[in-house]
Amino acid sequence: MKQLVLLIYFTFVSLLAWSQTKVGGVVSDENGVPVAFANVIFKGSTIGVITNENGRFYLESDDNWEAITISFLGYETLQFELPQRVNFDLTFTLKEVTESLDQVVIVTGKQSKKASENPAIAILKKIWARKRQNGLKQFKQYKYDKYEKVEFDLNTIDSALIKSRLFKGMEFVFEEVDTSKITGKTYLPIFINEAVSKVYGDNLLNEEKEELLGNKNSGFSNNQVIIDFVDDLYSDFDIYDNYLKFFDKSFVSPLSRTGVQTYNYVLSDSAFIDNKWCYNIIYYPRRKNELTFKGDFWVNDSTYAIKDINLQASKSANINWVKEIYIEQEFDVVNDSLFLIKRDYMLSDFALNKKEKSRGVYGKRTTLYDNYVFDEPKDEKFYAQEVYNYDKDVYNREDDFWAENRMEALSRDEKGVYRMLDTLKTVKKFKNLYNIGSILASGYIEFPSLNLDVGPVFSVFGFNEVEGLRLRGGGRTYFGPNDLWRLEGFLAYGFRDDKFKYGISGKWLLDKKSRLIISGGNRRDVEQMGASLTASTDVLGRNLASSAVVTTAPNNELTNVNLSTFGIEIEPLRNFILRAGGTYKTLESASPTFSLDYFDDTAPNGIASEVRQYETTLSASFFPKRKMTGFGVERKVANDGFANLFAQVTLGDSDVFNGDFDYTKVQFSYIQPWQVGGFGRLTTTIEAGKTFGEVPLALLSVVPGNQTYFSIYNTFSQLDFYEFVTDTYTSMHMEHNFNGRIFSRIPFLKKYNLRAIVGVRGAWGSISDENQALNATGVPYVAPNDEIYYEYSFGVGNIFKILRIDFNFRGNYLDNPDARKFGVTGSFGFSF
Repeated sequence: MKQLVLLIYFTFVSLLAWSQTKVGGVVSDENGVPVAFANVIFKGSTIGVITNENGRFYLESDDNWEAITISFLGYETLQFELPQRVNFDLTFTLKEVTESLDQVVIVTGKQSKKASENPAIAILKKIWARKRQNGLKQFKQYKYDKYEKVEFDLNTIDSALIKSRLFKGMEFVFEEVDTSKITGKTYLPIFINEAVSKVYGDNLLNEEKEELLGNKNSGFSNNQVIIDFVDDLYSDFDIYDNYLKFFDKSFVSPLSRTGVQTYNYVLSDSAFIDNKWCYNIIYYPRRKNELTFKGDFWVNDSTYAIKDINLQASKSANINWVKEIYIEQEFDVVNDSLFLIKRDYMLSDFALNKKEKSRGVYGKRTTLYDNYVFDEPKDEKFYAQEVYNYDKDVYNREDDFWAENRMEALSRDEKGVYRMLDTLKTVKKFKNLYNIGSILASGYIEFPSLNLDVGPVFSVFGFNEVEGLRLRGGGRTYFGPNDLWRLEGFLAYGFRDDKFKYGISGKWLLDKKSRLIISGGNRRDVEQMGASLTASTDVLGRNLASSAVVTTAPNNELTNVNLSTFGIEIEPLRNFILRAGGTYKTLESASPTFSLDYFDDTAPNGIASEVRQYETTLSASFFPKRKMTGFGVERKVANDGFANLFAQVTLGDSDVFNGDFDYTKVQFSYIQPWQVGGFGRLTTTIEAGKTFGEVPLALLSVVPGNQTYFSIYNTFSQLDFYEFVTDTYTSMHMEHNFNGRIFSRIPFLKKYNLRAIVGVRGAWGSISDENQALNATGVPYVAPNDEIYYEYSFGVGNIFKILRIDFNFRGNYLDNPDARKFGVTGSFGFSF
């Protein structure tokens, strides 16, 4: 019995010695009203937090502390001795300082925007005046070491989850459960990624280059998709910028020049930090539902450089699937005038809803900076981005490398992630769950033993007027995400036309450095060619318009396509692609109610119904600032927000394979998304083209209509297929998503987190008399040459977080037969 008591005693003592200091609770005033934004710190330290809008806080440290201090302007400072190492659900009452109530500023409601009335605003203006003189911007060149650690954790672990059927047979994973120092919730680490790099920059050239020296993660060492997804999810930011981009949304920075219109500021405290006198300013949003933060920062009184700052996204912020965003940045005092970032910590709580008890996943990033060196110039060529820069050794560094280059040792829990994932990968149930997730992400069912993927599963069913019900099955070779060659194919069957369709395609990467690729294939299929200005040479491509289940009018204007193509492409500069190819195709109507007829003197009755044509295409594409995943023949885009420029010349030649026509078609398109500060994102598209020579309907440029009930960008929702036919055209599309900026200011709507979307689109085009003369369809060509055809739309997005509805209006050409003046379209999608 004594031995048992001793064992329990020593076990308890050991746990106590190892355990962290944790304390959480609620701070209220004497009337029971929660005190928001009160300072809570461990006594004798600078480790602390501020209370949220409900007066709640949670504070944690790896060290042992005996007491906490709670302070707030207008209240007496409270010191509380901690009875034990772990203290939850405590209540604290602050007493008002009665003798000076008329002089204190209470942090509640609206604060003055005038510097003469609010000292915090006067300090903020000095931050603005000096922000371009702070940090790395005051040097010509710079370089530093960077260590980044990203972790994903399953949170809100309780007994119900541990005992659930989902984790049956995998209970051992819960040995790594810990508690978050930010939220106080239990969590289970499930993924960790570490990266060490050297960063070089030149402020004169406005260039920066990051050289990756090592990358390591738990269980997914060669999965570049995950690594690049993490990099894009947690992109770098500068706290001094007016807007901070997270999850494709622009948050107003508390240091923004427009901050006084968005935030309330209160000068809360002043103190020495690292022998520098600093002011403490608390900030919080003026309105709910906007993309804003709450928190506080310490700023130096001479340089007005930020020493420490924390940002917490308000729970009412209009952002999906993210319940919590918390950021801490700490700057090091290098000398009297230089403050450089030393540590950056960010936590995101991903969840289906924002309820307090909802389960989700933490995404945590810790970035450390060290060994700054300045004014060592590099040649301009040093910053040129390489097309191919994958180094396999970087992802296979030995333990000695990590022991030497980690700027922060892994915690016990983080070390446990590596061990746990290695074990988990051997569990059959986990493999099955991982495979299900893989199918949902890629659309393909994997058969590793055959090196084959079957799919995509999302295109199995389709319907149109010609084929009726359409079934489609396909597959691709798959040895790994970075295969140097790939074969793909599909087989489809239409129950109404009783015909099989197929497509087969092959690609081969000959040179990684220049990304020299050859490709070719053949497709026999049914296509809606009136839905795009640029004819597709994709052997496996099918337009959504040819398989829509429900349409505004019969979808019978379809074309039988027999397409054979061969191409070669190269990427001489990063994101700049040159392609040359040859295509032979035959085109004829797939429906008895749709005609592609044209006058042909060589035809028996003077009218031909089929086009046989060889084309040579030369194209150039440029995607500035695009990031790609992988290095094989097929890569995935790892970011968004970049421009897309495309130019193509198509030469039709009747001397090759007995083609029917000679012509030259020139086309250009430019797609550009614009982040308009805190007012959302504007996407613009400009397209232009001209065909030189005489060609029939099958080879003309059709202004893309949309007879489906889906909102499809770059089409005209109120146009029918083939309503406008041109050989010379220009078009423009503009769509702006306000990301909740408008609805957040309407009292009875702001709680629904809806997003306003407006759009306008127009097209002008003409058709030559010579091409009109070839028309034997019986229906005259109509081109929007009298005036620019235009439409406009008003949309509501983020309905139930996944649904968008657009109300579309036709602006002119209302006298056209069966012109649709108004229509409603919609779309589904997941976005932050």
